Amino acid sequence: MADTVLSAAATAAASTDLTTHEQVGDGMAVVRNPFDGETIGSVCLTPLTAVDDVLRRAREGREKARGLSRAARAAVLDGAAALIEERAESFARLIVAEAGKTLAQARKETARAVNTLRLSAAEARRNAGEVVPFDAYAGSEGRLGWFTREPLGLIAAVTPYNDPLNLVAHKLGPAIAGGNAVLLKPSLLTPLSALRLVDTLVEAGLPEEVVTVVNGGAELGAAVVAAPEVRMVSFTGGFRTGEAIARSAGLKKLAMDLGGNAPVIVLADADLDAAVEACVSGAFWAAGQNCIGTQRILVERAVYTAFRDAFVERTRLLRAGDPADGRTDVGPMISERAAVAAEATVDAALAEGARLLCGHERHGSLYTPTVLEDVPGGSALWREEAFAPVVVLQAVDSFEEAVERANEIDFSLHAGVFTGSLDRAMAAARLLEAGGVMINDSSDYRFDAMPFGGFKYGSMGREGVRFAYEEMTQPKVVCLNREPV
Repeated sequence: MADTVLSAAATAAASTDLTTHEQVGDGMAVVRNPFDGETIGSVCLTPLTAVDDVLRRAREGREKARGLSRAARAAVLDGAAALIEERAESFARLIVAEAGKTLAQARKETARAVNTLRLSAAEARRNAGEVVPFDAYAGSEGRLGWFTREPLGLIAAVTPYNDPLNLVAHKLGPAIAGGNAVLLKPSLLTPLSALRLVDTLVEAGLPEEVVTVVNGGAELGAAVVAAPEVRMVSFTGGFRTGEAIARSAGLKKLAMDLGGNAPVIVLADADLDAAVEACVSGAFWAAGQNCIGTQRILVERAVYTAFRDAFVERTRLLRAGDPADGRTDVGPMISERAAVAAEATVDAALAEGARLLCGHERHGSLYTPTVLEDVPGGSALWREEAFAPVVVLQAVDSFEEAVERANEIDFSLHAGVFTGSLDRAMAAARLLEAGGVMINDSSDYRFDAMPFGGFKYGSMGREGVRFAYEEMTQPKVVCLNREPV
């Protein structure tokens, strides 16, 4: 994977934060609605010359965070969750405006962010450490003790544009629960939801120094992640940026969610209606800008034609358009540049012999849900993450071939399998090389409490509130030597 040349769409996804913003006035970046280009806000860019001041504030935040009891951390997180729930429609409308998600999708993301913060509050109260049974080892009968979970100190969090509220909550919630301070660098394409979340945490009682927000591009990011004060970098985004962070970071913990190219296997004994419905949603949710979105569907040949025809028919019913219109199913991509890149990737696959079944029409940043079949295995569309409303159908002759084709890719987050056989389901769970295997569900299912992360190239660390909390804390052992009873 490291030597792979990224497709146009993958390159756009990896670099879009750094190249698609015009600056206005002195040190400002405009935030635009991806559907109509309307300006909805602006943010101050953090100059490189301010990095020392940023780090000084972050060190103050680290000490403030350490001084918060577990009860205080939990109260802040629960309080912020309650405020977001109370203002849910306002948060959802902001997500629609800056990220282009449909209203239904934005409302779901807002509800998930509330849950993420509440799970984080529970972790602050619960996950404090445990007793170590020293006396279980011969020669240590006179010892007793425990370990605690202590904060790492200062965490740099770099977040993407596709889930501008909940993915920020997945960084901030566990970090605050663990007693850490955070340097947050949100996507320049969608910073407003992140800023509103930070303001809400402060309103709920978090000392304002605990989270320091910086806005900028690659140079600023490199300076932040390289700072010795930063003890962990939590990053969600593209492979190229992840590799650059790994080179810059030095000796610190890294947790990275670098995307995927999710396969879903549909076997002949599956409930085809359920599989079609789930896979259409999994492929086109958030205009396909989803790291666990269904991209490659491997269908057993005996039911391939029936599945294909039903899938295409269902896809054609999806309405692409204004995300603020409640009737819209698929909104715009994050920018016209991203949509042009997706279109170019599909053009390349068609030139290589793929067959178009529906879609592949672009109107500005809108790219219609697109279905192809017979995409060559060497095509960029087969081997790389499209991060667009594009799905590939492929007939296979056996379960074994389906698993082999699913595992061809050098990186993986989620996979799915539809089958009526418990034996086949359990075999798929064992054989599929993925961080999560969804049985009778598309790859696009995620519950915010479950461990979440990738397999194979570039995979390190796990999100999911408890698991991120444990990544962001460190055990301290206390051992008391006393005379044996």
